Amino acid sequence: MSRTYLGEFEELVLLAVALLQQHPTGAYGVTIADELQQRTHRTTSVTGVHVVLYRLEEKGLVGSELGGATLARGGRRKRLFTLTAAGQQVLREMRQLRMGFWEALPTPFFS
Repeated sequence: MSRTYLGEFEELVLLAVALLQQHPTGAYGVTIADELQQRTHRTTSVTGVHVVLYRLEEKGLVGSELGGATLARGGRRKRLFTLTAAGQQVLREMRQLRMGFWEALPTPFFS
């Protein structure tokens, strides 16, 4: 596994970007926060999501670009995020690591 370690919230934000980047609305702060809130049933602030997105961008795991301005946003543009190849690789590694732990648990563990 590479040396890129993610905290739980970073991993969840990265997964949300992966899920939403092909969605018509795209992966941006509000849609990511909404997705996280819906799936985790936890209150998630857009500000907290943006802090993590910029950290993931610094690590090279996501890229971003400004979308077009819309009247609905008062002419402001959204910053849309997408996974990079490195981000995809980190998610694959995280999944493998977690699955290794789950598969190692004895079958009657949850009985």
